[in-house]
Amino acid sequence: MDGLSRREREIINVLYRVGQATAAQVQEQLADPPSYTTVRTLLTILEGKGHVHHRVDGSRYVYEPAVAREHMGARAVETLLSTFYDNSVELMIAGMLDREEVPAEELDRLAEMIARARKDGR
Repeated sequence: MDGLSRREREIINVLYRVGQATAAQVQEQLADPPSYTTVRTLLTILEGKGHVHHRVDGSRYVYEPAVAREHMGARAVETLLSTFYDNSVELMIAGMLDREEVPAEELDRLAEMIARARKDGR
């Protein structure tokens, strides 16, 4: 989610978690929430950036993510790869493995994914 402020990311995360919400509902979900007007302004900015859209429900706007979480995650990974790891998946994964202990089950699943990728020629 390059180009987003901390608060914008927090709001997007709320919408991914709850699916859809009004500005007041988003505000309730934020830690140390800004004013209602600030939340509305940030939602309008996010809509302008193409990250959320709204529908009208009576007198309320109901917001939801405009981009699926998986797609947004893929874009974030691309940004990480290009910005910090010189487009090297190996360097990125090595960095993650060096950072924290990974449970054996996750390592097994990763090994299976790598084997499938090799088989599929990726």
